[in-house]
Amino acid sequence: MSLLRTRIRTLALAASLGLASLGGVALGMVVDPTKALAQEKRERHPHIHRAIAELKEAKKELEKADHDFGGHRVEAIKAADNAIKQLEKALEFDKK
Repeated sequence: MSLLRTRIRTLALAASLGLASLGGVALGMVVDPTKALAQEKRERHPHIHRAIAELKEAKKELEKADHDFGGHRVEAIKAADNAIKQLEKALEFDKK
């Protein structure tokens, strides 16, 4: 499965849920499991932070693509923006 297709699926999942809790490490990255575990212990909500980063990358790919993904590109970009916005608001609420 291509990285772009995987990112689009990640985008769809996060957009439909509003809040994403993705397991594992960010797509496309090779990470030492001990480092990932140590980072998760230091950072609150690491899955949400990684979901935001992945959504931003997926959005960039959609914007740079030379085709419209069967007419779904514009809506996918809007959904990514909305999901990023909602996840960032959720993190802000958690700080209060």
